[in-house]
Amino acid sequence: MAKVKVEAGICGFVSEIVAKQNSNRKVELEIQSNCPHVQSLAEEYTETEGMNEVFAPYGESELFKKSKLYIKHAACPVPTAIMKAIEVSCSLALPSDVKMEIKKENE
Repeated sequence: MAKVKVEAGICGFVSEIVAKQNSNRKVELEIQSNCPHVQSLAEEYTETEGMNEVFAPYGESELFKKSKLYIKHAACPVPTAIMKAIEVSCSLALPSDVKMEIKKENE
């Protein structure tokens, strides 16, 4: 099982993702968010074939196809966090935090 918590940034929305690989090699997803767009995605995207998702060409996985329908902001980090949870739950990556530091500097 993999758990990921995402504090998405200036929007203030927080999402929590739990991914569990079951005996059929499918990944069951539980996604909770106070973002209405992520919550709409979560209602439809509840199970997936982990290997197919992780090894699909970038942007062509079922996750990203469904994300295009619901996520309204191109820079939203939540779909990538969901993919990382799938990857870890399938033992295709070790759990490791991802960090972004975003600053605006005057030139």
